[in-house]
Amino acid sequence: MPKVMLVFPEGKHKVLTISYDDGKGADRRLVSLFNQYGLKGTFHLNSGLMGIDDRIAIDEVTELYEGHEISAHTVTHPTIARSPKEQLIEEVMNDRKALESVTGYTVRGLSYPNGSYNQMIKELLPHLGIEYARTVHSTGTFSMPDDFLEWNPTCHHNHHLMKFAKEFISLHKQQYLYMLYVWGHSYEFDNDKNWDMIESFCKLIGGREDIWYATNIDIIDYLKAFRNLKFSAGSQFVFNPNARSVWLNVDSTIYEIKGGEQVRLN
Repeated sequence: MPKVMLVFPEGKHKVLTISYDDGKGADRRLVSLFNQYGLKGTFHLNSGLMGIDDRIAIDEVTELYEGHEISAHTVTHPTIARSPKEQLIEEVMNDRKALESVTGYTVRGLSYPNGSYNQMIKELLPHLGIEYARTVHSTGTFSMPDDFLEWNPTCHHNHHLMKFAKEFISLHKQQYLYMLYVWGHSYEFDNDKNWDMIESFCKLIGGREDIWYATNIDIIDYLKAFRNLKFSAGSQFVFNPNARSVWLNVDSTIYEIKGGEQVRLN
């Protein structure tokens, strides 16, 4: 039986994903940096607060975040673990509706406002169309999560960001999948006067051939596509019923399994 392992697109074994909350005006500068260095961001927005004070107006969303992911953060940013479920449902669904009306695609992710969640909320979210939810609990590791409704990032950008970046770049063992997940709020760069740090990070980490630069939902969709592959009992061949390609490492050889194709794994 061949030894089959999932790899990221084009046979890569490392993925970088980044998410920022609240949609403040500093997102403009941050998005520009991401675009310059080829990074992908997920931006969690409160639709009911957009255009207020320093927040991005909703009519700017489509153009500003093009090429990145728009994700939910509830309408008004309540501490949802203290809210009745009726309010939670309204906060999540109305945020989705408002954001989808301008993005033109299905919003399927969330970051927990104020880092607030509990088991009941986690169980309810899939019924509201939410497929992942990010916490504020940094792990300090590069491991893939077991529970995407309790998706713990590697680090906040103010917590040894460059140290983690250098460690991530140095990782080379192909038998593992590694993820560097950075989170924060763009306005913190203004408050802390450390834009130079995030620009140095982008310059260091961007443009590397062994890293997949992905939004949160890109990762979710890719892993689900892998789980949907139809392997023969002896793993001698595989059929891909998905629309997208999935890459596999088969006895140290990289295979691209294109959508709708069946491939012999020699």
